[in-house]
Amino acid sequence: MENGGTSSFMRTRRLESYFNASTGLSVKETVKSSVKEELELKPRTDLYADSDGWASVLISWIKIFICFVTMMFTTFVWALIMLMLLPWPYERIRQGNIWGHVTGRLMIWILGNPIKIEGAEFSNKRAIYISNHASPLDVFLIMWLTPTGTVGIAKKEIIWYPLFGQLYVLANHLRIDRSNPTAAIESMKEAARAVVKNNLSLIIFPEGTRSKNGRLLPFKKGFFHLALQTGLPIVPMVLTGTHLAWRKGSLHIRPAPLNVKFLPPISTKDWTADKIDDYIRMVHDLYAKHLPESQRPLPLESSRNS
Repeated sequence: MENGGTSSFMRTRRLESYFNASTGLSVKETVKSSVKEELELKPRTDLYADSDGWASVLISWIKIFICFVTMMFTTFVWALIMLMLLPWPYERIRQGNIWGHVTGRLMIWILGNPIKIEGAEFSNKRAIYISNHASPLDVFLIMWLTPTGTVGIAKKEIIWYPLFGQLYVLANHLRIDRSNPTAAIESMKEAARAVVKNNLSLIIFPEGTRSKNGRLLPFKKGFFHLALQTGLPIVPMVLTGTHLAWRKGSLHIRPAPLNVKFLPPISTKDWTADKIDDYIRMVHDLYAKHLPESQRPLPLESSRNS
């Protein structure tokens, strides 16, 4: 009996050890699976070390100062070039693009944010390039990445932006008066005529202004009218992470990763004026689909496009 009891006790201990080991393995696998799912679901824009310490802020100010000095130098050089090209407006547009390629790339390099570019094969086509807008970094990126022979359309107040605004005008890019609808429409028609005549591309922010929190705003109708009058395809540029790297009202550049994604061209040859709202909603929904959750429009904002 004693041996039987001992044998039974040992079997019980072995069974307990087995179940404990099995349970432990299950828990470990569950935890590992949960962590993996969390990492997969977590937006890449969160995967950086943010800091508001004095050292981080000081480094950021130094980078901004270097950017300013660099822009002053490149602007001075290209301003001289464009002054010599005053009789040739198309050549000034081209030189403005080259200035943008050099300066925009330098700005991003100095600031040091990691960057990923997708769909670059769509970035050299003659088209209307549109981009969401949530940060000054967006301007640097489109300066760098839009093709030579691209004319910009911006609000008339851009002339007061130090350095950039004056060169923008000298480079023969277009400005519109948003406070005067009649003048704005005429400016759009002028832009369309210039684009067709000189085989240019266009770059425009369809939201019409900068988003304060990175979320996509409703689109204005300007890019639609330009597409209708020029017949050019639309190439969306989806920018993510820029609102985290350079937040509105701040001079602290954070090391958030940036992503630029060129989507395939959208043909506009069959577009008609009576379906304007449908086309705008389609392009807006396409943007929302390719943005992370934190940059998608809120339901109230989405309903304005419906």
